[in-house]
Amino acid sequence: MLENHRRALRGVLGSFATGITVLTAGRELPRGMTANSFTSVSLDPPLVLVCVLRTAALHDLVLDEKAFAVSVLAAGQEPIARRFADRARPRGAREFEAVDTEPGRRTGAPILSGALAWLECGLEAVYDGGDHSILLGAVLDAGRGPDTDALLFYGGAFHRLAPSTV
Repeated sequence: MLENHRRALRGVLGSFATGITVLTAGRELPRGMTANSFTSVSLDPPLVLVCVLRTAALHDLVLDEKAFAVSVLAAGQEPIARRFADRARPRGAREFEAVDTEPGRRTGAPILSGALAWLECGLEAVYDGGDHSILLGAVLDAGRGPDTDALLFYGGAFHRLAPSTV
């Protein structure tokens, strides 16, 4: 696809508002990344999917560990979303510096403190998605955080919900 077509497609896809998550994996040397390609698949059995760029540092770690966690970000967590989207962020042990987390009970993957909700998943299947892998996760554990607004992504920028006028 030509670059100008990619830009146009990115603009079209940016017309769909999404929530923002940080995906994490790893007990010993965890990794994380910001993602908005997260969705529920099934309640019975409980399944979710996430799409991860094949060249992302998190990608192979999830495949090796066969587990990952999803933290759904709250409106006040935009700095965390930006941090884990920054390709120049510190790597290794410093990647989670100044970010409060707790290890997941089932996977050991970091769960972000203050997240609106979180899920721990076992890797159920991996599907080809072009330059991404589509990761199907079986939900092992899940919970909710503070009762607050969600962080949203729309039109290439972060937003929060506005009160309904209807």
